[in-house]
Amino acid sequence: MIGYRARLGFLLPPGNPTIEPEMMAMASPGALGGVSLHFHRMVARGTPGALDGQAERNASMVAHLDESIEMLALVKPDIVVIAHTATSYDLGREAEDALLARLAKASGTRVTTAFASVAAALERLGVNRVALGAPYSAETTAKGKAHLEAHGFTVVSHDNLKHAGNIYDTTAEEAYRLARSVDVPQAQAVFLSGTGMPTVSVLDMLEADLQKPVISSNSAMMWLALRACGVNQPIAGFGRLLTLD
Repeated sequence: MIGYRARLGFLLPPGNPTIEPEMMAMASPGALGGVSLHFHRMVARGTPGALDGQAERNASMVAHLDESIEMLALVKPDIVVIAHTATSYDLGREAEDALLARLAKASGTRVTTAFASVAAALERLGVNRVALGAPYSAETTAKGKAHLEAHGFTVVSHDNLKHAGNIYDTTAEEAYRLARSVDVPQAQAVFLSGTGMPTVSVLDMLEADLQKPVISSNSAMMWLALRACGVNQPIAGFGRLLTLD
């Protein structure tokens, strides 16, 4: 049976080109047998990845979540991850919790989010003081800071990536430089938000250079999805988080 060990489902923003290759890199058959990955696109109009119109696209994806999860649930995943961190920032903690509970009940499948994965990952790492780097606008990045603080984390440094205006044009090199720029001695870990910014290929080198944990939305999603399904096999090469149970 395909995914006899675990079937992981991910709901993606419609134009996101990053999640699928990064998930497949972390859960490649050679490194992690018996785990299958399943993807479905959420519903949003407008220019994918553009900072302009981001709030409207986020609202559209939330409005269509029921039907999106209904479609992905047809492959019978063990867990569905809403793979868009900024959705949580727009919703806020209480609205996000209520939405996830309702979707899980309606679909009969465990449903979580990119941000919930991040929060669980920071707790597993024993981190309270975090530096935040994001490819969003300054306003959305500030929402991310507030959302982390609403979950009990102290954001000691934060900044957004200064780029041409489209998240999906960012590079792993930019993610590396962003992490270096937001890191401060008080930070116990660095968090790179945003599922559309390439990150997982630079997490190991960032940890070696900064001498502290570095996680991204995508690495946290994979870690939580696997552990929620009882797959505790360590995966090397993508930061220390994926080596923990």
